[in-house]
Amino acid sequence: MNRIFSGVQPTGNLHLGNYLGAIKNWVKMQDDFDCIYCIVDLHAITVPQDPVELTSNTREVTAGLVAAGIDPKRSIIFNQSRVAAHSELAWILNCFTPLGWLNRMTQFKEKAGKKRDNAVLGLYGYPVLMAADILLYHATHVPVGEDQKQHLELSRDIVGAFNRTYDRDYFPLPEPMILGQATRVMSLRDGRSKMSKSDASENSRINLTDDAETIQHKIRRAKTDSEPGMSYDPENRPEATNLLGIYAALADENVEAVALRYADDGFSNFKDDLADLATAKLEPISAEMHRLTSSNDFIDGILRDGAERAAAIAEPNLRSIKEIVGLL
Repeated sequence: MNRIFSGVQPTGNLHLGNYLGAIKNWVKMQDDFDCIYCIVDLHAITVPQDPVELTSNTREVTAGLVAAGIDPKRSIIFNQSRVAAHSELAWILNCFTPLGWLNRMTQFKEKAGKKRDNAVLGLYGYPVLMAADILLYHATHVPVGEDQKQHLELSRDIVGAFNRTYDRDYFPLPEPMILGQATRVMSLRDGRSKMSKSDASENSRINLTDDAETIQHKIRRAKTDSEPGMSYDPENRPEATNLLGIYAALADENVEAVALRYADDGFSNFKDDLADLATAKLEPISAEMHRLTSSNDFIDGILRDGAERAAAIAEPNLRSIKEIVGLL
């Protein structure tokens, strides 16, 4: 069976954008792939973290994955730092990655900004650690957002460099998977800005921990325009387009079909239906997250078991890589 590897940052406050853009698709993939889902806490510390918050966020994200439908018995769920092979392979792959390749990474330039000389080495080498995450498990497919496509291309370049150096097809070329029509969910307060936990307004996003009343309230207060009826028009009607996309993704429908059905309805009627749909889909996830996070022991057990299963795959692969390189 082909293998999926995907990671999620332990930033806490999982929201609707995380669910529709990634987690909902990850749940479906369990039927067709051998799935490994990693909470990438080593990636997280490339920017300053409060240690207590980092631990809490790792548990919360794990609870969110499980509550949304990822089965820890069918899939592997673990946090990256528990499997040391990720860091070891990252160093080996550093030695096959020219600086010129890393200098082209636009995400580093964006995050470092004008303080590039003060940026930490971990942030610069982030894409190589991401390559190690993927290649350590010989993943064949990687679900990625648009902002991570360049990093996956770098992973593929590293595969080529390694395989050519040792004249063997050791690493498979991982294929990108960009799934779903709502992979980019926008703010409920600004249809041109991505939904984000960093937005100062709580009403800009629906958190997976929101209760039914809060979900309904946020959708009914979502920004609208003055045009009559609903229509899918990203350029001229970003708020209407965003809400239609959210509805379509939650209902597993085509967004154009949803737009046609509500073409003669105003925002008020549409929002009522969207609020009911969102509550039906998301409130059970919220309730389950609250139940799971009531005790650390259960979540810690999932992460511990997942790390053991991940290591059972990773460590033999790392030994083979070391033998190829001449380190054993």
